[in-house]
Amino acid sequence: MSDTDKELPPAAQRALAEAAERRKAMEAAEAARPVELGGRDGLDPARYGDWEKKGLAIDF
Repeated sequence: MSDTDKELPPAAQRALAEAAERRKAMEAAEAARPVELGGRDGLDPARYGDWEKKGLAIDF
């Protein structure tokens, strides 16, 4: 813990510790996910709003 973490209330310190644990679990889950073959490059279009295929963009 850094010096600024020691100045936080106990509830805030617990919340930061829980967030760090969740972040570590998410990183482990990402590493365990199988690699997609033949998938799209870049950001997930379902999350970021546009599909682009052969120069055509479709917003849904």
